This record gives sequence, structure tokens and C-alpha cells, in this order.
Amino acid sequence: MYPLNGVLSPANAITSLRLVGAPFLYWAVLASRDDLGTSWIAFVLGFALAVTDYLDGPVARRSKSVSRGGAFLDPLADKFVVIGVALCLVSVDRLHWIPVAIVIIREVGISLLRIYWAKHGLSMPARRSAKHKATVQGAALLLAVMPTMKPHGEFVHGFWWAAVLITLISGYQYIVDGSAATRPIGNR
Repeated sequence: MYPLNGVLSPANAITSLRLVGAPFLYWAVLASRDDLGTSWIAFVLGFALAVTDYLDGPVARRSKSVSRGGAFLDPLADKFVVIGVALCLVSVDRLHWIPVAIVIIREVGISLLRIYWAKHGLSMPARRSAKHKATVQGAALLLAVMPTMKPHGEFVHGFWWAAVLITLISGYQYIVDGSAATRPIGNR
């Protein structure tokens, strides 16, 4: 039996599947270099990993196994998949490096801020906009690897730029939340 409040919970096991499965997704994208990273194997793997992102939260809440470990592991797994696949898509010339670099800078920056805030005793829970961000990023990457979208590069790039915009808005909201939470009461 899993200790429900520890690292080894059913929800964290589901989240860990994203970390374990991500290198297979990277391989599928890189192996289809001649097709700009598009393949049904990559699409199915990406979709399966997206399903784990959808399932881990409800499983944690239902089994009452919401934990600090899970709160750390879930966004880490999301970043591992999104950044890794995006970099693979840059290497096969499916995505341009500038929007991918923007996403990486935002993800690393917010992660460092959250670590800083945590060291000062402040926990910044995930906002709903962060879940929307992850969903749009995932959808953009799924479109990028979908073979039927291979000839529609402009649409794929436009959708990826929309994901970048939502990523930046979500990052801005975290900065505002963190600044407000660290401001002494009574000061504006």
C-alpha cells in the first residue's frame, strides 16, 4: 500500500509516467526528422502523456493524496515534456527557436521565483491559468507532431505563438501574486 501523503502515491506514480515517457516522445520526434518531427507514434505518445497530466490531479484529490511532493513533481513533469519536445521540434526545423526560447526563459524564471518564495516560507499554488497554459502548450505540440498538420506550418507556428502568449500572461500573474504575497500588510 502506498503512503498517501508521501512521494509514493497513485497520483505521483501517474505523474512519474510523464517523466519516464518523455524520452520516448523525444525519440519519436527526432526519429521522424525527415517529416519535420511529425509521426503518429509521436502524436499517440504525446496524447498519452497529456492524459497522465489530466488524471494525476483528480486521482490525488479523490485518494486524498495531495502532497508537497506531487505539487513539485507535476509542474516538473510538465516542463520536462514541453521543453524537451519543443527543443526536439526546433532541432528538426518544425518550430523556430525564438518562441521556444521565450517559453524556456519563462518556465525557468518562474521556477526559480517559486524556489525563492518557498525559501521564504511562501507557497505559490498553481493558478487556473497555469493549467490552461499547460493545456494550450500541449495542444500546440500535439498539432506540431500530427502528420496531417505537416503541410500547415503557418497554422502550427501561429498556435505555438498563442501558447507563448498564454505562457507569458501566466508568468506575469505569478509575479504579481508573489509580489503581493511578499508585500508587508498595509503597504501598497
